[in-house]
Amino acid sequence: MCEADLRQAVLAKNDDLAARLRDDLARQGVTVVNLLSSPGSGKTELLGRVLARAVERGVPVAALTADLATENDAVRLARSGAPVQQLLTDGLCHLEAAQVRDRLTGWLPPDTRALFVENVGNLVCPASYDLGETLRIALMAVTEGEDKPLKYPTAFGSAHLVVITKTDLAEPAGFDEDAFRANVHRVNPGVEIVRSCARSGDGVDALLEYVLSAPDAVLHRPPLAPGPHGHGHGHSHGHGDGPDGAHSHGPVTAAAPRS
Repeated sequence: MCEADLRQAVLAKNDDLAARLRDDLARQGVTVVNLLSSPGSGKTELLGRVLARAVERGVPVAALTADLATENDAVRLARSGAPVQQLLTDGLCHLEAAQVRDRLTGWLPPDTRALFVENVGNLVCPASYDLGETLRIALMAVTEGEDKPLKYPTAFGSAHLVVITKTDLAEPAGFDEDAFRANVHRVNPGVEIVRSCARSGDGVDALLEYVLSAPDAVLHRPPLAPGPHGHGHGHSHGHGDGPDGAHSHGPVTAAAPRS
């Protein structure tokens, strides 16, 4: 079997498992949100704000966060009061459906309404892997450049929602929002775009409301449905020594807030 065929076989196996996981979680009433971004986009800080707001409102939410190393993000997210689990990928640059399934087994609280999966910071490999999510959200900071959607069309083209982060830095960064929006809509016509600033809290309520009340037309569109921006980036990578190439870890207890 050639490398391309092997790649497609791996993706097909992942997609089959993702479809079954999506069905199982939908039956439980869980909306699964896959968050994609580059490193440093501010998605952890924004997610922490969203989780805290949900807890404040009495909405049962949980989060699974993935990194190559350290449990820093899980500790930060746990300060929200929501249940959080860390998954270390041991060098793997993306999550796969099997890793999510294994991490959720026996852990996800039964009343969970929304599960946020913070993917590894990377806009290439994670974009090709369906995790069984209900919603896929791509985030980009204003400091990253307006042409990002054109450079990473699979990530932005497969998103149900696009979030602009760190909008408080738009002016000093010289961010051209009109150009960015035009580029997003070139790869994903009509997709909704939300502005956010975790520091001020702008966009937190809008993001949470989108997740809790996404229209049926969105909820029933798999993130990697056949189309111009399907599996555009197949890659093979070394795996770790944990289940399906990852090291999984237990619940994280929140550290004392930083002063």
